[in-house]
Amino acid sequence: MKTNLKDGNMSCDTERRRTGTYSGALQQRCFQAELLLTMAASSELQLDLLPSDPLLHVLSYLSFRDLVHCSYVSKRLSDLSKHNPLWKRHCCKHWLLTDVERLQRGLSWYGLFKLYYADLGRYIRYYAELKNAWEQLKSFLQQRCPRMIVSLKGNLTLCYPQHAPSTAVLIAVSVADGATEAELDDIEAQIGCKLPDDYRCSYRIHNGQKLVIPGWVSNQSPRPSGRPSQSNQLMGSMSLSNHYRSEVLLDVETAAGGFQHRKGMRRSLPLTFCFHTGLSQYVALEDAEGRRQGESFYPCPDQTAQDPSAIDMFITGQRLSAPAGRRLDFVYVLFLSAGSSFLDWFSSYVNNVVTGEFPIIKEQIFRYSHEKGCVATTSDISVSVSTSFLPELSSIHPPHFFFTYRIRIEMSRTASPDAACQLDSRYWRITTSDGNVEEVAGPGVVGEFPVMTPGKVHEYASCTTFSTPSEFMEGHYTFHRLANKEEVFQVAIPRFHMVCPPYREPEAPSKASTSHTDPYSDDEDDGDSRGRFGGLRGINMSGLDSSRCPKFT
Repeated sequence: MKTNLKDGNMSCDTERRRTGTYSGALQQRCFQAELLLTMAASSELQLDLLPSDPLLHVLSYLSFRDLVHCSYVSKRLSDLSKHNPLWKRHCCKHWLLTDVERLQRGLSWYGLFKLYYADLGRYIRYYAELKNAWEQLKSFLQQRCPRMIVSLKGNLTLCYPQHAPSTAVLIAVSVADGATEAELDDIEAQIGCKLPDDYRCSYRIHNGQKLVIPGWVSNQSPRPSGRPSQSNQLMGSMSLSNHYRSEVLLDVETAAGGFQHRKGMRRSLPLTFCFHTGLSQYVALEDAEGRRQGESFYPCPDQTAQDPSAIDMFITGQRLSAPAGRRLDFVYVLFLSAGSSFLDWFSSYVNNVVTGEFPIIKEQIFRYSHEKGCVATTSDISVSVSTSFLPELSSIHPPHFFFTYRIRIEMSRTASPDAACQLDSRYWRITTSDGNVEEVAGPGVVGEFPVMTPGKVHEYASCTTFSTPSEFMEGHYTFHRLANKEEVFQVAIPRFHMVCPPYREPEAPSKASTSHTDPYSDDEDDGDSRGRFGGLRGINMSGLDSSRCPKFT
């Protein structure tokens, strides 16, 4: 390694000529440069002869691995590399430790780093980001969803039956402390497949949400039966008038019980579960059947295939990138993250929660995504829109993509009382990615005719289906003034986009059949799903029965 000592000394002289003195930091640098010049002029430079301060300064820039390597060079460097302040930075960076935690342990920073590395060293690439994500999520839930935070602090034991029923109700009651290394090793032996290190790391921090199935054999006190508190579903919810989805984060033991060996889903481990619909997100533990290792996805049966093992998938762990020189205006963060791994899947979800991207409604996390700039203001009334894709009601074969959108209509608090008005009708202009346009008009919104007064907010949710993977909608509402029914005016609805997540077919598509699902119409629907865009797909109402639900999809 060569050091330009002359340049260092010249910069000192330049500073002294310019200011007449040295700054504090530069004074130290000049001293070190002059010392090195003196030693270089008198004899060959020897590292061990340098004072401790400049050596410690150099060592402070090294990674923890380089510090360990330096300890093997000489006894002097071995002693210096264990200097306690050097390891504080690494403890804070890699393990997110604080002075309080160090004092509680009664160890030096060096000793504390060794302690954590001995236990969690294999996860050092992931631990800080995952630990920070969990802490951010818990802090947010404490403020916004206090009932949900209770589920993060318990440590209940999962009760396994002697003979598991084919269907049962799963009730999320708690998020447990982390799994042990031995427990994760046992799970790998049980399923015959390696768990990703980032997945293992997260489950060392928190072992998902504990699940209890009523009526199963247990030596503990009986568990309450019935529908669980909807506020306990950590991985987000979605609600329509006749459909409800709410996903829990599975603990590793329950996930292992749902590990897939069957054709079409081989080597897939469930991450989440909704006991209302039976829906799960999965992670691919190996490259298999068109899936890539580490990829998270919602399975989607091919409804046109005669082979039940023909499973398409909506990918929930990929990033969309804009072409060179162009800006990606809008990305549905509900499904897209910075890669294909458990770390990306979980950290991007937490980011959407804590930044307010996903709204909190009645202490539940709703997975609506709000397009930036998707707000239109007409006079004193503002309209904003957020959207969500529902994979459990969608299919790739045949192409049938189900979306829900939530609209917020708000009248300014500063509006005049004479501005009070009532909504009469709606108008939509719908454009699909293949260029087709349809116009739809109808009275009210989902059967309602809201009255708007200064400061009032009216929100409603509706849904629509398309046969193309992306489309946008825009339109207007027609209002009349309460003080003068003859005064009619329009309020703009901003353009909003609906884009389904990336999807993938299995490696060998099966031969299609002629069977299709008949559409159905909901009385409360806006009427936006008609004609060539297809109707609402039939919803399996048995999935909403709290007494019976498939354990896994």
